[in-house]
Amino acid sequence: MTLKLICAAHTPLMDHVETDPTIDARVRAQFAALADEVAAYDPELIIIFGPDHFKGFFYEMLPAFTIGVRATAIGDYDIGSGEYDVPEALALDCIRSVHKAGVDVGMSYRMRADHGFSQLLVLLSGKVDRYPVLPVHINCAGPPLPPFGRVRVLGTAVGQWASQQNKRILILGSGGLSHDPPIPQLLNATPVVAEKLIAAQHQSVEERRAREEQNYEAARALARGEGESRPLSPAWDRDFMDRMARGDLGYLDDMSDDALTELAGCGGHEVRNWLAAYSALAASGPYRAENLLYYDIAHWNAGMGIATAEPKVEAITTG
Repeated sequence: MTLKLICAAHTPLMDHVETDPTIDARVRAQFAALADEVAAYDPELIIIFGPDHFKGFFYEMLPAFTIGVRATAIGDYDIGSGEYDVPEALALDCIRSVHKAGVDVGMSYRMRADHGFSQLLVLLSGKVDRYPVLPVHINCAGPPLPPFGRVRVLGTAVGQWASQQNKRILILGSGGLSHDPPIPQLLNATPVVAEKLIAAQHQSVEERRAREEQNYEAARALARGEGESRPLSPAWDRDFMDRMARGDLGYLDDMSDDALTELAGCGGHEVRNWLAAYSALAASGPYRAENLLYYDIAHWNAGMGIATAEPKVEAITTG
């Protein structure tokens, strides 16, 4: 068993809204360098913790955690499409193991994965089915959200299972950091919008494009210092990344969802995926981590952070 971790913010605006070209180039270069590392590592399984944005999961049935036994990339924002290569027997074995660890994770034979899963897979491997993948959805968009303590328990349970596999495994955490996209909330939604949050509905290409353009315009307004989106929180983002890197995984346990929204926007709740990924790695013992990059990019409505980690290897001394 060999483990590596990559956590990164995702933003579908990368290819649709222009930002500072120097920063754009640095972000893409970092992802390209990591893609080369992934190719050299040649993972036999990728475990990805990711969110959804009411594209594949709805209030009609919205578990806190779901493992995909079969999964399809829906291709929103033109990011990835097609079937994931999910090893079904391994997915079911992971579900059984996580259940035994006391986590009531849901399972799906028809998981619809949006850009929250697919973008990181595409950036790091070129397509969604380059490697066998085990997708783990964490509800980060539909309150009430799973508490941070339970997210850590989920990550630990998945990590304990992974440590028993005789494979090269890459753990991915996709989401965050601070950002405040225009995702409607059920509490104050109109009846029409509420129904769209509750029930999965066929969305025309025109409807999908209109929703995507709304996201682009929100980011452009944010970059101008206008609009309704909360500003990015680079100080909070950097502190979060530093805490994950040094293993301070429990520090969010007492933070309320409202407090986190005020600090990091509604999209900031996606840090749950980083927390789960680091908890999965920590299940195998101490790790060393490196924060590779961070920029607060208003045009992409993203606190864009990228980090890596792997288990510590104790030096062997002789006397």
